[in-house]
Amino acid sequence: MRPSDAARLVALAAIWGASFIFMRVAAPQFGAVLTADLRMLIAGAALAGWFAATGVDIEWRRYWRQYALLGCVSSAVPFGLFAFAALHIPAPLSAVLNAAAPMFGALAGALWLGERLSVRRCVGLASGAAGVALVSRPEGFGDSALFVWAVLACLGATVCYGVIGVLIRRFAPQASARGMAAGSQLGAGLLCLLLVPLALPPATPSAVATLNLLALGLLCTAVAYLLYFRLIVDLGATRALTVTYLIPMFGLLWGWLFLGEGLPPTALAGGALIVAGTVLVTRG
Repeated sequence: MRPSDAARLVALAAIWGASFIFMRVAAPQFGAVLTADLRMLIAGAALAGWFAATGVDIEWRRYWRQYALLGCVSSAVPFGLFAFAALHIPAPLSAVLNAAAPMFGALAGALWLGERLSVRRCVGLASGAAGVALVSRPEGFGDSALFVWAVLACLGATVCYGVIGVLIRRFAPQASARGMAAGSQLGAGLLCLLLVPLALPPATPSAVATLNLLALGLLCTAVAYLLYFRLIVDLGATRALTVTYLIPMFGLLWGWLFLGEGLPPTALAGGALIVAGTVLVTRG
């Protein structure tokens, strides 16, 4: 791996790790639904504008149905679930649970595409399951009544991330990755506007929350997608997935530095098992 590729990989992990911090600040004031929808609209508009300026055709007219459908699975639902989780659990915990996404991807590939589950992958799935069980213990996280629901929301989001690759291969195999990035964000964001009147915030969000939401849309979604697609081109999809191993580390670091949040020893051990399982699954 060239130094420039390694730098982009670390930068992407740092940015995606920070997304859980931004959600932790923005979601309590905007609400989970509006946080997710504005994140998609901001990112989609920024990406569409960038691609238009650089002459990239996202083929909106041809694939708008696929973009809207797949955008709901890849962005609207997981963004909303993670925003809900941000209301009830520390940001580092969400970042750790996010690392389970490749394991659900392996299961989806085995169930719907007939991909073989090797012994290494099975060990990785077992390790990940044990890690999730440790992370999901409420001890050490206060007395939040919705702790279990927040953890389940994170896992639901990772299921969406895991199955999206299968859905793209089935419903939009010819769509370009860049078109899918911008189109899915805009399509799902516009569709989810229907839910916004039902979930308006009770008061005007503060400037700090607004800045965090802008960072979530522009930096953690639009810029992150550009970095990710560049890595896929330079390294290939499999090696680009190694960013998943680093996100929990940055989620822990940013949560500790900026929010004063940490994880109890059992959750840290569980996170290590999840990351180990992810490594085995993606390299199996």
